[in-house]
Amino acid sequence: MVRPMRLLTLVFLCAVGAVLAIAALPAVTAAAAGGIDDDVTAALQKLYASAPVAKQIGAQARAILVFPNIVKAGFIVGGQYGEGALVKEGRIVGHYNSVAGSYGLQAGVQKFGYALFLMNDRALEYLDNSDGWEVGVGPSVVIVDQGKAKSLTTTTLREDVYAFIFSQKGLMAGLGIQGSKITKTK
Repeated sequence: MVRPMRLLTLVFLCAVGAVLAIAALPAVTAAAAGGIDDDVTAALQKLYASAPVAKQIGAQARAILVFPNIVKAGFIVGGQYGEGALVKEGRIVGHYNSVAGSYGLQAGVQKFGYALFLMNDRALEYLDNSDGWEVGVGPSVVIVDQGKAKSLTTTTLREDVYAFIFSQKGLMAGLGIQGSKITKTK
C-alpha cells in the first residue's frame, strides 16, 4: 500500500513540475521572439509537405494562425502553452499565445503544433476584435484529420476555420474538460 502511494506522489510531483515549467515558458519564449517566426514558417512548410490538402486550403485562406510548439502536461489537473504567429499573404502580421487548462482523468506530457486556417473575413475579424479567442466560441472550427482531408476540395470549403494538428510527440492519456484561449501578444 505504501509503494503505490509513493509512486502516485512521485507522478503528481512530476506533473506539478511540468505544469510549473509550462507557466514559466512565456518569459523564456519572449526572449526568443525572433525565433518564433522561423519556427512558424518551418512548421507551415512541413505541414504543407505532409498534408497536401493543407496547402490547398492555405491558398484560399484569408490568414493562417500557426502554433508550432505547444507543450501540454498534466496529472488530473493539466495545462498547455505555446506561442505562434498569424500569417497573412505569406507574411507574419501578428504574434499570439495559446493557453489551456484541463481537469479530469489525465496523465502525461505531450508536444504538438497546430494551424488554424481562417477562411473568411468574419473569422479574421473575430480574431482581431475579440479580447482573446476561446476556441469553441465564435467561428465554427473543423478539425481536419486524414479521413476529413480526403473529402475536402476547394469547392467544399464552407466552414469559418479549419484546424490541422501536427508533430505530435509524447504521451498524454485520459479524459477531461479543457478550454483553450488564443490571445494576441504585444
